Amino acid sequence: MITRCSGQLRLGPNASVVIGLDLAVAVSLATALGYDARAVAELLPAAEAGLTRALNERRASQHD
Repeated sequence: MITRCSGQLRLGPNASVVIGLDLAVAVSLATALGYDARAVAELLPAAEAGLTRALNERRASQHD
């Protein structure tokens, strides 16, 4: 499901940093896919944190 939300990233100025996911869209997508919205809402912040950290680290290493 996180992969399907990849187009829903919130970016900083000039797309210089990934801030997170649009969680409202992610929960709506999860509901449309038949997932338990409560469970997804509970798990999404951890997934968002890991995704954000990994993308920002990857971006930083490409600019070094």
